Amino acid sequence: MIEISHLTKKYGDHTAVDDLNLTIEPGRIYGFLGPNGAGKSTTMNMITGYLAATEGTVTIDGHDIYKEANKAKSHIGYLPEIPPLYPDMTVLEYLTFAAELKKIPKDKREQEVDDACITSGISDVAGRLIRNLSKGYKQRVGIAQAILGKPDIVILDEPTAGLDPAQIIEVRDLIRELGKEHTVILSSHILSEISEICNYVFIISKGKLVASDETENLLSHVNGSQEIEITVTVENDTPDVSHIQSVFDGLEDVDHTEMKESSEEGTVFLKIFALPDKDIRADVFKCAASNGLILLSLNSRSRSLEDVFLELTQTDEAYEEGGDEE
Repeated sequence: MIEISHLTKKYGDHTAVDDLNLTIEPGRIYGFLGPNGAGKSTTMNMITGYLAATEGTVTIDGHDIYKEANKAKSHIGYLPEIPPLYPDMTVLEYLTFAAELKKIPKDKREQEVDDACITSGISDVAGRLIRNLSKGYKQRVGIAQAILGKPDIVILDEPTAGLDPAQIIEVRDLIRELGKEHTVILSSHILSEISEICNYVFIISKGKLVASDETENLLSHVNGSQEIEITVTVENDTPDVSHIQSVFDGLEDVDHTEMKESSEEGTVFLKIFALPDKDIRADVFKCAASNGLILLSLNSRSRSLEDVFLELTQTDEAYEEGGDEE
């Protein structure tokens, strides 16, 4: 459906999107996940043809977005982060105007507008001025504009930004419904939103694609991975603590460890990362005792999608589809 090849956008010396390559297949809800300023909106603006790329190509259903703009854009419905609404128009006037801009045939406009209103749940406010609508309804009007003409692909940039919790739930439910009829691409920096709605996730950091996989695989990659946080000190107040990390590194079910010396002499704080589905608490306790270490505290927690997100967006590591972090 969409092929993106070596897509790059530079503003002077700043690279907003850096050599992006990805493929979007029909029939899925895709999530673009990344911190603010990662390049998500810039990427979406280039996919839709609103922004020219410095390098690279975007092909929509076989049509180059820059060389065959009209044909390519006919497959896309787009909702920017700030919906392009006209507050002095009624909802019906605005959607009719948007239908004209999309060159929907005159004899089909009324039906298309009605269908968009029904799908987005705004039929009851169709006669009201947009300026008098709540933020949630304004967002629904923006989505109705995006789905006019029943495009194959619906692209939503931060669709729940600024909404209250009840409105967020309503918009998420609407996106799930859209996913039954359209290929949906949405951007967000909210992890729970992506994991709840999307079938497939692209994680972008500093303009680069650092993860690309089905949501299930990303979640299974971290589910069951245990992280132990301990504070230990050496018996007899021995100040040398350099050997402590290697003691726990040698445990059979430990993946790796991270050590940070405490301000208190002879005491260290250590993070111990277990292999998937391994409970290492008892082994850590026995290891400390057998090596003459006093265990001052031990806390355990399971790793989450948030941990993977932070690892990938704060380092240069990458997670490949169906694989492990390198």
